[in-house]
Amino acid sequence: MDTSILLENGTNEFEVLEFKVSGRSYGINVAKVKEIIPFQPITPMPGSHPSIEGIFMPREVMVTAVDLSHCLNLGHMEPKGLFILTNFNALSLGFHIDSVVGIHRVSWADIMKPTETISDAEAGISTGIIKIKDRLIIILDFEKIIADINPETGLKVQDVARFEGRNRIDVPILIAEDSALLNRLIVESLDKAGYKNLTHTENGEEAWNLIKEWRDEGTLKDHAQCVITDIEMPKMDGHHLTKLIKEDDRTKSTIVVIFSSMINDDMRRKGEALGADAQLTKPEIGLLVGEIDKLLGVSK
Repeated sequence: MDTSILLENGTNEFEVLEFKVSGRSYGINVAKVKEIIPFQPITPMPGSHPSIEGIFMPREVMVTAVDLSHCLNLGHMEPKGLFILTNFNALSLGFHIDSVVGIHRVSWADIMKPTETISDAEAGISTGIIKIKDRLIIILDFEKIIADINPETGLKVQDVARFEGRNRIDVPILIAEDSALLNRLIVESLDKAGYKNLTHTENGEEAWNLIKEWRDEGTLKDHAQCVITDIEMPKMDGHHLTKLIKEDDRTKSTIVVIFSSMINDDMRRKGEALGADAQLTKPEIGLLVGEIDKLLGVSK
């Protein structure tokens, strides 16, 4: 599969790959997909999580096979179908699926929040829902799926310990992160590092509305001298938020740090073109604090 399709920078659109598991439609951001390959024989790993099928080695690269059906409480996958190959937080993963339907170009503004119409298992690992023709496609949060299987892949909050005990830092920071868990962990980590003047939002749209309000009041520097944003968020993604901030003469001096598990070469080039001041890969929260210190001129 060709995953080199890159949308124009900052359009608030993305391409979602629709696939099937147990007859249900799910989706993943194309930017997260390295390639799709046919099912391959798997070597089981004794003592592994029940959602881990084992490992296999396409092109001499060791890949962990994830039973996506089991993650969704739909039973175990049969030894057939396809693997979606991805790389999150330096982990090479193959998500086992039944089939691929196609690719759709959609706007983040059209993403609906998960509702009671989907199962508890799906709601717990879904970032949103889109409607294509007569069917609903559930966009899965693959980072959360992996964090649930192996909590050590989550934010390395222990790395913030070296920043604890510093004097209070009142520089205002605005955070845009749709994951409630990650939002809380980022806020707690920054707080431990001395940053106390924090405002957090659930997506880029909420963040931009606040920035516009403060901009028009002439109080932006009092509320947000730095913005930390994820990339993949409903309503408005982090790239579009960055574009809006950096294209407005009244807000472009605001520091923008992109903090996402999606930082690869293509995404880094996009962020640079949009004017991001720094881009860091989750789960390195310690590096995030250090980079913010540097950008804001805070002494360690």
